[in-house]
Amino acid sequence: MLPTEHRLRRREDFAAAVRRGRRAGRPLLVVHYRSGLTSGDTHPHAPGESAPPARAGFVVSKAVGGAVVRNLVKRRLRHLMRDRIDRFPAGSLVVVRALPGAGEAGYDQLARDLDTAVQRLLGGVPR
Repeated sequence: MLPTEHRLRRREDFAAAVRRGRRAGRPLLVVHYRSGLTSGDTHPHAPGESAPPARAGFVVSKAVGGAVVRNLVKRRLRHLMRDRIDRFPAGSLVVVRALPGAGEAGYDQLARDLDTAVQRLLGGVPR
């Protein structure tokens, strides 16, 4: 399970990652990534405090499947992201959006697509 301090909860944070961040698409999912705060953003912490940890959120629509399938996909993605969240710099926002094929995909397929997307966003793998 992804620790509470690494969870993305606010609508504004989801919107910032999706609208103003970079993205990497794969057949089963799309990962939206926004690195730490830019000069136009207000920093929620007082000067001298450390930046918040990287946070991740998940979007799994009804196109993926019924409630049971959607929850299974979310649990799998949360578990996969738990081991990968430390790759992102502090203050980063990450949104993982599952695509319709994710409902039928296995754990290993989701892991491969997530790894490829994360590497692409962090500069590890060219298109």
